[in-house]
Order: sequence, then structure tokens, then C-alpha cells
Amino acid sequence: MPLATVFSRAKLGIDAPLITVEVHLSGGLPAFNIVGLPEATVRESRDRVRSAIVNSRFEFPVSRITVNLAPADLPKEGGRFDLPIAIGILLASGQIPAKSTEGYEFIGELGLSGELRPVSAALPGAVEAGEANRIMVLPKGNGGLGSLLPPEQVREARSLIDVAQYLHGQQDLPLGSDASDTHRTAALPDLIDVKGQTAAKRALEIAAAGAHSMLMSGPPGTGKTLLASRLPGIMPPLTHAETLDIAKIQSVLGQALDLRRPFRSPHHSASGPALVGGGSPPRPGEISKGDLGVVFLDELPQFSRHVLEVLREPLESGEVIIARATQQVRYPCRFQLIAAMNPCPCGYDGDPTRDCKCTPDQIQRYRSKISGPLLDRIDIRITVPRMSSQELLNAPNGETSATVQQRVAQARQIQLDRAGKANAQLSAREIDHHCPLDEACRALITKAEQQLQLSGRAQHRIIKLARTIADLAGALSITPVHIQEALMYRGVEF
Repeated sequence: MPLATVFSRAKLGIDAPLITVEVHLSGGLPAFNIVGLPEATVRESRDRVRSAIVNSRFEFPVSRITVNLAPADLPKEGGRFDLPIAIGILLASGQIPAKSTEGYEFIGELGLSGELRPVSAALPGAVEAGEANRIMVLPKGNGGLGSLLPPEQVREARSLIDVAQYLHGQQDLPLGSDASDTHRTAALPDLIDVKGQTAAKRALEIAAAGAHSMLMSGPPGTGKTLLASRLPGIMPPLTHAETLDIAKIQSVLGQALDLRRPFRSPHHSASGPALVGGGSPPRPGEISKGDLGVVFLDELPQFSRHVLEVLREPLESGEVIIARATQQVRYPCRFQLIAAMNPCPCGYDGDPTRDCKCTPDQIQRYRSKISGPLLDRIDIRITVPRMSSQELLNAPNGETSATVQQRVAQARQIQLDRAGKANAQLSAREIDHHCPLDEACRALITKAEQQLQLSGRAQHRIIKLARTIADLAGALSITPVHIQEALMYRGVEF
């Protein structure tokens, strides 16, 4: 048949829109044209596909070949369409049975020998193919998805010949393999390594339970970075859906799968696009790489103020939309922001062991690099004090991450059963419904608002924080004790 249709998937952020690959063979001078807004890499597939077909001992049609990648208004990039184009040509020229490709989708880059090479963003394509009740055929190098998807949803091939023989019914293709041995699942840093700092550990546990953002201030060497790095280990265990979302981002980036909560710590010289994403084509930034994990900003005032301001909207919405002239790409960024800073430029303001050499004006300029609106979006603000050597040596062994994680997971499950989300993500209307306050709590909030000049957003965040504290205690309702502890975590003032 001179016309063949094969299905594939494009890459658009973490989405994988369906691409219909139409191949038509017609008379006239031999030619090979690809239409449908292909970028340079896709246009170059003509030479890869021709050599792969010939070197796989198939006949390359001596006719006018037109390949249409529909929809035509969606830009196509990468070598992922090599395999479906080659299958379409073999199908149109009668070298593959006419109905053998029904129920399948194909993604893969071809070498000149016909070998299949892995491509990025294979996982989103396999997921959406399964949702469409079709089987995805992928290069062997993109295997290892059997631990994330039903194995029967994926077939793995090493070469174009393997795919053709499978479609002829001459051999079978392996199901999606479980390459869990290649997944990095090493243990996360343990909280037991942190000596002392009981108050900071308590704040970290509350942050983990309710997905609250947190800012730690204190002199150098007090354990702020150590504490932040232990947060992923006490956060609730990942669900299958969350693991899949994390793996999608890693697949888009072409990284090896790391099935743990991510911990990202960008340098303070990072630009806005490096944090939130950008470029051409648009790629995920640090906050999307930290989706469902932790983004740790050490030395917070050293970041450019403009760079910090771009975090305000993603903190509220949980996603980043990068708009370009020809497309709009969406990346999730449901991260927990954990930040650390010194109290002043020299780092020793308020330190009992060393004198601060900064003037009040220098301290004010240093702290003013963090805007009020951004600071207002941080739920927990605590001071991490310096501990003496005697306190460190005599500090008892604390709890392990596993012990704390168990309490955190129980508190988070209470939140999911109640509202379907973590407390930090509750809207204003949901706060009224799920976090009712009695008269004593209302009076305490009103008094705090007058003394601390709290904004409406800050009051809502205090109530959500108090709800998390109550959940950790197993309390059915918020009491003044929970409000008081929540108010303690507004301690770092600017």
C-alpha cells in the first residue's frame, strides 16, 4: 500500500502529545521529504533512515517519499521519529504486514547500521501510550521502565531488524524490563548525624509533615546545611504516582533514574532561567528538578534579588509555564523551599563567642536583599544557634530519620484523608473548612496580628502551621498551644 500511518510521541515538557506519522510513496523523481514543522535534527533523519533500512537488508523504495508529522503546527525535535518513519516506509512499501502496527507506538533514534539508540523523554511517551491502550516500542537503552509501568505496556528492541521481525511474527520482543539495579536508591543522609539542635529538628519535622517552607538563620557552622540535607529522609515515602512524576522529569533530562525525593542545592550565582527553567527548547530548572523534593538555597541573601523574586509565583502555583512563540511548556515544581542565611555579612551578629564587625547599615542592606513578599511566603523562620563544644560532646544521640519519618507519614496521611493535600497547599476557603478556630485561638491570632503586623497571608500560614502541629500531636482540633508554637516559628524578623 502506498500510504501508511504509524503513531509516535513528541516531547513537550513532561507531556507527550500524539504524533501521527503518515508516509506516502508516489511516482516521479526519487525524493525524500519530511513535512510537519520538523527541526534540523528531524530533517536529518532522512539520511539515517535510508542507511538504516539499506543496512538492515531491506529495500529502500525508489520513489517519491513524503512523510507528514501531524499535527503540523507542533514543532518536532530530536531523533525520536527515526524508528516510526522507517516503519512507515517499510509498511508503505509492503515489506511489513499491513495491519501489524495496529495497537503500537514507536519511538527511537536509528544508527546507520539500523541499531536503535535511546532518546530522552521516553517515559512520558510510554505512559501516555498506555493511557491510549497502545504498546510502546522503545530502544533497549530506554528500558528499565518495568518497575514504573506494567511490563506489558512496553516492548524493547535493539535494532530495526528486531522490530520488523516482531511485526512479521517471526520473533518476540522483550517486555519492559525492571532495571531497578541501575536505579540509584542508596539511603538518604540520616537525621541521627545531627547532634543537638533539638528546636531546629522539631521545626524540620513540622516542615516535613505539612510541606512547609523554612528559613534557617544562624552563624557559620551551626548545622543549617546539615539539617537541610536530612529533610528528604524524613519526608513521607513516595507514592507510585509521585515516583512516576519524579522519573518523568529525569527522563526528560536524559538522566539515570534516581527513585528518591530529590535534593537540589543551586549555587547562589544561578540565574533566573537556571532556577525556574528556560532556554530553547525550554528545559526544566532547579525547582522542577526538585519536584516533590527539596530545593535548598544556601546563603540566601547572596542570590540576586531578581532571581529570588521569580520564585514567588511557583511557590504558590506548584508549576512553571514557559511560553515561547511556537509553544508553551509546562513543568511541575511542587518543591519544599528550604533556605539558610547568616544573620549579617560577617555571620556573627548575636553570636556569644565572637563579636560582629558589621554596622547596622550593612546588616540592614544585607537582610533587605530578601523581599517582604518572598519572606511572607516562608512558613517557618527559625534561628539555629551555635553550640559549645561541651554541648556537642554531651549531646545525646537523637532519633533516626526512619523514626521521625514514621510520625511525619502518619501526620501527612491525616491531612490527605481530610483534605486530599498537605496543609501547606490549602487555599483560603479550605482553611476555613479544615482549620476551624475557637474563640481562644482567634483572640491569640488577633493579638499576634496587632503586635507583629501580620499580613493576611501570614495569618493563613500560621493557621496552616498550627494545623500541622496539631496533626503531629494527633489532636482533632487546633488549640491555643498549637497557635503559640506556630507563632514561635515567625522568629527571624527583618
